Amino acid sequence: MKVAVAGCCHGALDKMYETLELLQQRHNVRPDLLLCCGDFQAVRNEADLRCMAVPAKYRHMQTFYRYYSGEKKAPVLTVFIGGNHEASNHLQELPYGGWVAPNIYYLGYAGVVRFRGVRIGGISGIFKSHDYRKGHFECPPYNQQTIRSAYHVRNIEVFKLKQLKRPMDIFMSHDWPRSIYHYGNKKQLLKMKSFFRQEVESNTLGSPAASELLQHLKPTYWFSAHLHVKFAAFMQHQIIDIEHDPSAGDSLEYDAEWIAVLKATNSLINVTQSSWNMPEKNGLHAKWDYSVTEEAIKEVLEELNHNLKIPCNFTLTAACYDPSKPQKHMEPVHSINPQTTEFCAQFGLTDINDRIQQAKEEGSVRGEYEEEEEEEEMDSTGSAEEPSEYNTDNSGLSSINPDEIMLDEEGGDEDLSTCSVDPSPDHPPDFSASFSDIRIMPDSMAVSSDDAMDSTNEELEKSGVSKQVEEKSLSERPLKRIGGNENGNSGIKKIKRRNQAIYAAEDEDKTE
Repeated sequence: MKVAVAGCCHGALDKMYETLELLQQRHNVRPDLLLCCGDFQAVRNEADLRCMAVPAKYRHMQTFYRYYSGEKKAPVLTVFIGGNHEASNHLQELPYGGWVAPNIYYLGYAGVVRFRGVRIGGISGIFKSHDYRKGHFECPPYNQQTIRSAYHVRNIEVFKLKQLKRPMDIFMSHDWPRSIYHYGNKKQLLKMKSFFRQEVESNTLGSPAASELLQHLKPTYWFSAHLHVKFAAFMQHQIIDIEHDPSAGDSLEYDAEWIAVLKATNSLINVTQSSWNMPEKNGLHAKWDYSVTEEAIKEVLEELNHNLKIPCNFTLTAACYDPSKPQKHMEPVHSINPQTTEFCAQFGLTDINDRIQQAKEEGSVRGEYEEEEEEEEMDSTGSAEEPSEYNTDNSGLSSINPDEIMLDEEGGDEDLSTCSVDPSPDHPPDFSASFSDIRIMPDSMAVSSDDAMDSTNEELEKSGVSKQVEEKSLSERPLKRIGGNENGNSGIKKIKRRNQAIYAAEDEDKTE
């Protein structure tokens, strides 16, 4: 089975599918499946644009709405995860995953599915330690904080994925697993992106949560995006060949173990912004192991009559953009998607959005940012009462990344800043307490030396290929993050746009 992998497509679906068509014409290769590692931007209308964490001038409709409306259909089954530049209100409708358009499937906050016998998992969003232990409490209309925290990875998703025991073939994350750069051509990476050097040398670049999942799941392939640089930890391929079950059908299927884990962990659902740790074997929890037995998996199969096919039950849940009738003042609303309702009813799960709406009616969720603003200004270890398992919030880049828009620290939680303290001779970084080189790469993942990778990395600019961890951008896209509302009056002093290859407007190179 041939699988194509894309990094951040930023809503330019036409270009992405045209690239695959061109590949087929030139090389007679047609993928059976397309995977996208975040920043998909499933924007249906103007209200969705307002829920995307990018400055107003980078909010462009792009072409997803044509696939949502039915004007076009994805020519290949497409499975994607969320990144940090998404229509969060749209994806929030599908916390357990679902169809955002015919033939385009979102994996949810975290999810595992099967296609032709190949097991595919993923986790959406990026890691920020100060939100990591909170529940999914955000809902539209978002404020300046929740428009960003809505896409931050939560510990419950990592906990669920860590209950899995069966082998994983492919896994996707948006940000890189921390330390992965030590397993590819680090020299070539730093040659292309010298501003990564400080984070690479201090081992603070990437997500510690993703690193933890990498060590636990040990997938055959792991793909990431986010940093806008092609990097292969083993070797690059435009389209990879995956062994599959020739007797399996062509439908996307539920993963029985994952469904059983969702059922087992359903009682842990939290829709508040209170911080809490997942159960662990520390004497404080009566139960800490939520992995499932073969009997529980068998029960799921029996519930489904051994038919794991994911129903093609996509429905429109919002008005679609009409270029002839723009509605610039359309406001986002908090919606409950029928797909989620059906999924939760079928498996006896909590509908997270329904729970949030109930909490809103009770007045226990909305307004907490304003009422408890001082409590929100905690350090990167989480709450003062119970420290996070991760020491620092190093998922972003403390150095300047020319491939990103840079916002002043006054904007709060930005991907390019970090709460960590730069290493110094007096205070060397404590790698043993986080995720570092002491971790051993899973046996299933081959490691290449810098020298061995030199020649292959010279081809990276010509081919967007990957095995293990790599990042792809198939087209040029306007994007990046928001520090306030669309009028830019949130107190952000400067917004810089540094990458001509990604952002098209020539005048946007200047500081505003």
